[in-house]
Amino acid sequence: MKDLAYLNKYFYKYRWKLVPGVIFVIISNYFGVLPAKVIREAFDLVQENIYLYRLFDGFERQDLIYQVFGTSLLFFGFVVLLLSLLRGIFLFFMRQTIILTSRYIEYDLKNEIYNHYQELNFGFFRKNNTGDLMSRATEDVNQVRNYLGPAIMYAINTVVLSIMVIYAMYSVNGRLATYALAPIPILSIIILFVNKIINKRSLKIQKQLANLSSFVQETFAG
Repeated sequence: MKDLAYLNKYFYKYRWKLVPGVIFVIISNYFGVLPAKVIREAFDLVQENIYLYRLFDGFERQDLIYQVFGTSLLFFGFVVLLLSLLRGIFLFFMRQTIILTSRYIEYDLKNEIYNHYQELNFGFFRKNNTGDLMSRATEDVNQVRNYLGPAIMYAINTVVLSIMVIYAMYSVNGRLATYALAPIPILSIIILFVNKIINKRSLKIQKQLANLSSFVQETFAG
């Protein structure tokens, strides 16, 4: 995290792009949770109308109940569709702010690295392979961009969605929600273990990409 603290200056530089992105994350998740509540109300409506329909069996009012039932279902279906559409719109805005900001930061980082290379003496370039230096400015910066964009976006999205979903679950049935969430600590431990393996292999991949870049550069230079 100390190394990543270097990137804080870019977060401050593009703060007015990132803040709306976080707001869009919250709004999109809110519209993502709402359809479940609407569908619950729709199921309750179906149950009540079936009961009323049977209750008025043989009466003229039965046709009226049937019409109201059909109209209500269409209304709930339209609401669910509208909420899904709104969620999709805000998801688009979320990606256009956070992911696009990560591209801007990637551009700044590459320029910063290039300008730094220009200030180094020739002894540095004799000691280091050109392909490895190229890999630093391409593959390594791309990994940093993945942290700045997708990683942060999905992390915020997961936290916000988890809070909203857990709150909604406990508002319906606390006991059932507890049973449903019980496996999460075990899953978290497994994910941490797998994450360490992924990180080790990711470092190996980065080294191999640097070697590959060096090999290609030397081959073409020769």
